[in-house]
Amino acid sequence: MSNTASPEPLRIAGIVPGSIVDGPGIRFVIFTQGCPHHCPGCHNPKTHDPKGGSEADIPSILARLDEDLLLSGVTFSGGEPFMQAAALVPLAEAVKVRGKNLMVYTGYQYEQLVHMEQPGVQRLLSLADLLVDGPFVLAEKDLTLPYRGSSNQRVIDLVRTREAGEIVLYRSEYEDL
Repeated sequence: MSNTASPEPLRIAGIVPGSIVDGPGIRFVIFTQGCPHHCPGCHNPKTHDPKGGSEADIPSILARLDEDLLLSGVTFSGGEPFMQAAALVPLAEAVKVRGKNLMVYTGYQYEQLVHMEQPGVQRLLSLADLLVDGPFVLAEKDLTLPYRGSSNQRVIDLVRTREAGEIVLYRSEYEDL
């Protein structure tokens, strides 16, 4: 377990402390800065520039997180969180110590991530409970889908995926209603 000091600075575009659309339950959402995907129609184009945003103070973020006892979990969105995977690992570890679940959005596909030979990517992936993968595709935009913007994207239950040894998609208890 590492401490909350990141090996490299984390750049973020912003924080939404109480979202109900960026994952199940009430979420503390951290929007990372920098994205290589530049998806046409992206709803966060200001996050593309890796030099934009501001440097994050992880102890301050954790203090804000600790203020809300109703939070279900934390979501890393973007930008592209896996561009800063090593910098996010200490924050992700602190989230898990607090008993919160972790959801990560990425423009990469899960299959691409598992083959990346970067320890930070692998560690962040191992800490995540849910993963929304794949680029946003404007032609497949569907605002009725929970937690994602286009039908090509998947919400992967990483806990069950690791147990099963194959991709298991997330199903909310409300999907059958």
